[in-house]
Amino acid sequence: MAPAAGGAAALRPSASPAIPVAMKRFTGQDRSITDKWRPATLAVRGGTARSDFGETSEAIFMTSGYAYDSAGEAAARFRGERPGMTYSRLQNPTTEMLEKRIALLEGAEAARATTTGMAAMSAALLCQLSAGDHLVAGRSLFGSCRVLVDSILPRFGIETTTVDARDTDAWAKARRPNTKAFFLETPSNPGLEVSDLRAIADIGHDAGACIVVDNAFASPIVQRPMEHGADVVAYSATKLMDGQGRVLAGAVASSEQWMNDVYLAFARHTGPNLSPFNAWVVLKSLETLDLRVRRSCENALKVATFLESRIPRCLYPGLASHPQHALAMQQMAMGGTIIALFLDGGREQAHALLDGLELIDISNNLGDSRTLMTHPASTTHYSVSAEVRDQMGITEGMLRLSIGLEDPQDLIDDLDQALRRAGL
Repeated sequence: MAPAAGGAAALRPSASPAIPVAMKRFTGQDRSITDKWRPATLAVRGGTARSDFGETSEAIFMTSGYAYDSAGEAAARFRGERPGMTYSRLQNPTTEMLEKRIALLEGAEAARATTTGMAAMSAALLCQLSAGDHLVAGRSLFGSCRVLVDSILPRFGIETTTVDARDTDAWAKARRPNTKAFFLETPSNPGLEVSDLRAIADIGHDAGACIVVDNAFASPIVQRPMEHGADVVAYSATKLMDGQGRVLAGAVASSEQWMNDVYLAFARHTGPNLSPFNAWVVLKSLETLDLRVRRSCENALKVATFLESRIPRCLYPGLASHPQHALAMQQMAMGGTIIALFLDGGREQAHALLDGLELIDISNNLGDSRTLMTHPASTTHYSVSAEVRDQMGITEGMLRLSIGLEDPQDLIDDLDQALRRAGL
């Protein structure tokens, strides 16, 4: 007997499109349209899906699972024979909107969101490396990335070699018959070393290696590594993508084939996927990404210009004094939001400068709307040995300055008085 109108069957969706039936109206997902859009437009419109309610702000689907019309429908979805979602560890409408938007911004065919930046970095490598494989990595990496390369991957039988990422010959010499991937970040954290993406990609591809780039310092507004030969781009979306110190998030972007054939099975069974709420927060933040990044880069150039004449040594890719300025400007649209300061008085003087700040916050985060400063040797890179820090150029007198959205003159004034307190 058919159920009465309004019964349980009436409450279930009657169809299973690519995402739940309520999400019928799409904007920003047709590549024939979005390929015409510029980054600022993609950051606002890309990947948006609307329900029958026609909401202008993306909906938050706080659900762990999904209901099916029938047992056969459930089985068909799990076999991949019918479109539709199965479990939020792998699929969620809100998270999917974020993934589509990041892919569009990056110029990639596909993207997957992760719980943190380190989840993105580790997943991008572990999904494709097995015992007996070899990884070549730039030596100047975020502290946790160096621990991943130096300590964690070798525990699983993966051989690793670190090189000076600026030296293209070093990448070529480090290749072995079992080399499966290259891993680097440019500009590097925290020393702002710039690597030649196209040259390194050509060397890696010649050996059959997958090129994985951590692009968190730049964001797709400043640099799109896939345009220079990278195969996979990984992000800490906590940084500029959220950029307001609210949530942890990460992302991995690549081709559709790599995502389907290499990454998805790993993600399905290890669960690094981002929650719908955090995905929604980052989605809303992306709407202002272009504005925030450009303003922060403009501020950073002004602050770096001041610091260059005020301290013993200042590194910023947007300054002509940066040793790789020409390369940086070939790969990057702007100089970025991070400045490296080097003081002669070691940790004591660096800490004195930090303690003298009145406006700028002492924080190990970066890419925030607020300007933040940290002492890498005692915070972000404390977990790596002094020998490794020395190889990376992280001295006791080094400070990393992440420029935000404040008036640049206020930042300059605060730095000037803090420098005077520190004896400079």
